[in-house]
Amino acid sequence: MTGSEASPSFRLAYVPGVTPSKWVRIWHERLPDVPLTLVAVSASEVFDVLRDGGADAGFVRLPVDRTDLSAIPLYTETTVVMVPRDHVVTAVDEVSTDDLADDIVLHPLDDSLGWERLPGQPANERPATTEDGVDLVAAGIGVLLVPQSLARLHHRKDLTYRPVTDAPESRVALSWPEEKTTDLVEDFIGIVRGRTVNSTRGRTASPAPADPKATAKAKAKRPEQGSAAKRKPATGKATGKNPRSAGSGGTKGAKRGKPRRRS
Repeated sequence: MTGSEASPSFRLAYVPGVTPSKWVRIWHERLPDVPLTLVAVSASEVFDVLRDGGADAGFVRLPVDRTDLSAIPLYTETTVVMVPRDHVVTAVDEVSTDDLADDIVLHPLDDSLGWERLPGQPANERPATTEDGVDLVAAGIGVLLVPQSLARLHHRKDLTYRPVTDAPESRVALSWPEEKTTDLVEDFIGIVRGRTVNSTRGRTASPAPADPKATAKAKAKRPEQGSAAKRKPATGKATGKNPRSAGSGGTKGAKRGKPRRRS
């Protein structure tokens, strides 16, 4: 490597609520010589970060503009409503949007649920972020519908949440610039798709080391060279004459048995 060549590295963006630790751990196991840097980005800014080269790939929330970005959907989240602990919906395990008809439902500008029609009563203005919406819920201004991971991220002792059975759901995906599908991006795609280190698809760092116990068992089961030849006679060789058919042509000096007495 010349002095002008940069060492390989990988930058992974992720939006609030996504926990990339599982995939990052596998990356460090398979590519220990390639540093991975996590880049926390808001849901509204993550696509610009990918396009501008601020990250090689990122965990985002769908939809994704497929004009210049590729995406692999990973999982779907349950939608919940965040409410004060003394709210009436805390008496049940789950609610529907009709149960929120009399509530002011906050709609942050960074909302990722893609409502066709927001339930409940509209607020006077939209909070700038989900975090701002959580503060308004705590102040008793209204309720907030979010993916469950965001409700956990913004957990507060004075708030709780319940699943909403008929609300839109948020889908998390891995996205990257289509024209920048590098070898390292392919490596990370293989990780999130659950490919093994020996998979024929994508790149791999190195084959997994052989299990010494399995190797010993295989050798123990393998027959020794030449053992089969010792058990079986060679084809075409006689194994000896039948002593009953020796007759006069038998071995010289062989004793004859006594003739049987006829009755």
